[in-house]
Amino acid sequence: MGRLILGIESSCDETAAAIVEDGEQIVGSAVASQLDVHGKYGGVVPELASREHLRAIVPVVREAMGQGKFSDLSAVAVTEGPGLVGSLLVGMTYAKAISFAHQLPLIAVNHIEGHIHAVVMEYRRDLIFPALALVVSGGHTHLFAIDDGWHYRLLGRTRDDAAGEAFDKVAKLLGFGYPGGPVIDRLAPFGNPEAVRFTPPNMKGNPRDFSFSGIKTAVRYWVADRAMDEEIAARRRLLSETPRPTLEQWLAVTPRETLDLLASFQHSVVEDLLRRAGRAAEDIDAKSMIVSGGVACNTGLRRAASEKQFRFPVFFPKAALSTDNAVMIAAAAFPKLAAHKVAGFDLKAKASLSLA
Repeated sequence: MGRLILGIESSCDETAAAIVEDGEQIVGSAVASQLDVHGKYGGVVPELASREHLRAIVPVVREAMGQGKFSDLSAVAVTEGPGLVGSLLVGMTYAKAISFAHQLPLIAVNHIEGHIHAVVMEYRRDLIFPALALVVSGGHTHLFAIDDGWHYRLLGRTRDDAAGEAFDKVAKLLGFGYPGGPVIDRLAPFGNPEAVRFTPPNMKGNPRDFSFSGIKTAVRYWVADRAMDEEIAARRRLLSETPRPTLEQWLAVTPRETLDLLASFQHSVVEDLLRRAGRAAEDIDAKSMIVSGGVACNTGLRRAASEKQFRFPVFFPKAALSTDNAVMIAAAAFPKLAAHKVAGFDLKAKASLSLA
């Protein structure tokens, strides 16, 4: 058996643990979601998230461990940031306790680097450097250049809302609830992506940076110009009666004009992401591209990336590894363990943490 690493992830609203062998093979994985807890509030409530992590951390780790023993492990890895400090502290404190009690190396992992390694663990042998990484989720929209020594250079980032955050806010505005990104993705194919024209942001300074506040505001004005109160109220009633509506139920309360808006919104965001990523890849003469993070689940983004026919391969993680999980934390910890990059018990949670 190779080296087994226990990964623990608790940066936001998912309590996750996983065992990964040699940075590639998943031995066990468990995730406790808090969607039902936060859905009624339209977003993550930090205090509630911390309490839910406290309730879930022990059973989640036990489930991931299965019949294994802590003595079988080579190290314990934990997310140190970025994220919600209270949530991070739960995972970090438990990881420290396991490390201390069983005399195991403690490895700190940047959450963003974890998302990158969700792709690397599957395509490690196919990646060619230099590589470009587009990390896009509800909290992050970053572009990184990566060399073969796993050094990261930040090329661009969002100046306001992350792409996933824009999806969720637009969905909430239209009565689709939280998280709304997956709902928009399911409904977008039923609309015309050319029906509503959104102006791409002109970024002064660094043209690789992103901004999604403008398109979110444009949607708000579009809604304000139309009598949509009854339509939005119907969707909110549906959510109150059925926490997880089916596609057919959503379509029944969503007129064609709104479907066109959703399709156009998704198309514009996806095009902006890939346009700036493509230009950045050309700038660094990238030989491959990684797209990771929760928005990497978006079928529109995956389809558009394949249709772009970039001159380099584009790699996405499996859908299950796109959202927050502990497999990616354990995978990212493997090269750190090999390089003896071990953290001390003075490790602190960091709400804001740069990868480069």
